Amino acid sequence: MSHAPSRFVRSWLTAAVVGSVLVGCGSSAGGPAGDKAGPSREKSGSAAGAGGAVTVEPIRAATELTDVNGVEVAPKKKPERIVCLFALCDDILTELGIVPTATNSALLAHPGFLGKERAGKVAVVPGGFIAPEVEAILSHEPDLVIGLGDTHGKLAPALKGATTFWPMQPETWEDSVGYLRDAAALTGRTAEGEKAEKTFRTKLAEARKAPSDKTALVIYGSDENFGVATPEGDVTASLFPAIADYPWKSRGVEGSYSLEEILARDVDVLFVETMSFGDANGKLSEKLAKNPLWSKIPAVRDGRVHEVDPEVWAKGRGTRSLGIVLDEATAALR
Repeated sequence: MSHAPSRFVRSWLTAAVVGSVLVGCGSSAGGPAGDKAGPSREKSGSAAGAGGAVTVEPIRAATELTDVNGVEVAPKKKPERIVCLFALCDDILTELGIVPTATNSALLAHPGFLGKERAGKVAVVPGGFIAPEVEAILSHEPDLVIGLGDTHGKLAPALKGATTFWPMQPETWEDSVGYLRDAAALTGRTAEGEKAEKTFRTKLAEARKAPSDKTALVIYGSDENFGVATPEGDVTASLFPAIADYPWKSRGVEGSYSLEEILARDVDVLFVETMSFGDANGKLSEKLAKNPLWSKIPAVRDGRVHEVDPEVWAKGRGTRSLGIVLDEATAALR
């Protein structure tokens, strides 16, 4: 049984599985325009509006702010040319009606985003998720570069002075909503941000009204050694305790789940994120079928294993991706 990955490795896994693992594994920009905004979390939205309708707090434009996780962000000008180094950035910009100047994510090609044709016109940052090339990033003369903090933070010194680098570190859906609001404030797309937040919160509220009594599980990986997505550090998994029986908890860096433990939980519905890395190919569920314990899991036995799009489920992390996850998950959990 292998050790659970660190948060960095989990971030890497959401782009491409590295090695073998088995794991248990909104900022309201307040104040007048130009003010420095401070962080807040789920307080930005509520389901307590008139008639039970979801309401969200207004987003106000800001030239600088402290984001949902306490990072100070102060672009030299209102960001127009934005380079995305991970998919949450692409998700947020799409929600705000902005096309990134360049990206290294495949999320935009999904039909729920720009689609293949439009996404094909967006420049690609060479170097991959782990090591995007600084010179290539700067060649696009970005006003803002958004990356995953524990992966791309090392780029900050090389970008300093030439552009503004914004390291994001989402762990729950509340973080994602906060980052959406922060980005809406900095770009001046406040109405778009409020609309996107309300759409997502409304969908989540509907799912919460009638949670499934079925036991669900989200796993990810490229081969027989897979990871279990847990609500404490996986944005998608953080949705599940409110919409299904989701008994999986993080066991820390040294924690892990065995297939025997999973079998004992009588999982009714399984969601599988197949990652690709190097020459890896084929569906994770097909590879796991080689293990005799796999076929004994109720979800497998009853044909309720769902191979899902990892670009959306594992990498997207934003309100548009999570809305798609809710649609697919609630349908499967009925």
